[in-house]
Amino acid sequence: MAERPCVLLHGWGMCDQVWEAVPAAVWEGLAPQTLALPGHSGIPLPAGRADLEGWTEDCLARAPQAAIWLGWSLGGLIALAAALQSPERVQALVLVAASPRFIQAPDWLAAMPEQTLDRFHAELLTEPQETLNRFLALQVRGGSEPQSTLRRLKQAIAAAPAPNPRALEIGLEILRQVDLRSRLQEIRCPLLWVLGGRDALVPVRVGERIAELAPRAQVQVIPDAAHAPHLSHPQPFGANLNALVSRLRP
Repeated sequence: MAERPCVLLHGWGMCDQVWEAVPAAVWEGLAPQTLALPGHSGIPLPAGRADLEGWTEDCLARAPQAAIWLGWSLGGLIALAAALQSPERVQALVLVAASPRFIQAPDWLAAMPEQTLDRFHAELLTEPQETLNRFLALQVRGGSEPQSTLRRLKQAIAAAPAPNPRALEIGLEILRQVDLRSRLQEIRCPLLWVLGGRDALVPVRVGERIAELAPRAQVQVIPDAAHAPHLSHPQPFGANLNALVSRLRP
């Protein structure tokens, strides 16, 4: 049986090389294609819109015509937007440590306080490298074997060109402004949502809300994982992914 193309989108401040740290067995039955977000890993920023729609159009232009889309964190928002914008091109959607709204609201408390993102934005302007390091530490906080996961993240980042500072700012604004909760019901392709039970950035409680907003979605929680379950817990992550692939039509 031919392998299915699978687009892999990384998170904020990360790089496409981060997927190289995931064991090959995770991608059984898949032909993974890493796709760097605009302004990351040497990819130029698009000349058009500096927002979610603009970044999604840029990623669609570089992606296969039909594929499974797998997005981690900020990459999850891009993957979700791609499924809404070009549903005929997204065969299935896998969202990892992602949320349709990353910032808290009165009716959405399972999210990051806006003040936390404001602090990241302010510090990014004065201490860019220190800010990225603090963000890396947040991604592994609370998970099992955090130092091992952190080491792999740092190794991947060190092997890639530094992200464009403007891309980092745009990425934070996307995380701040985007709210796709009301559009989840439009997703018609198979949808798998993978969350870490100890995630300090996307609280696991978001899974309960996803089940309400998108009843067709499969929500899987990896209890001991933080914000990078594909790196810290590749076996259960791969099992969830492989189960989704096996259910897709040939």
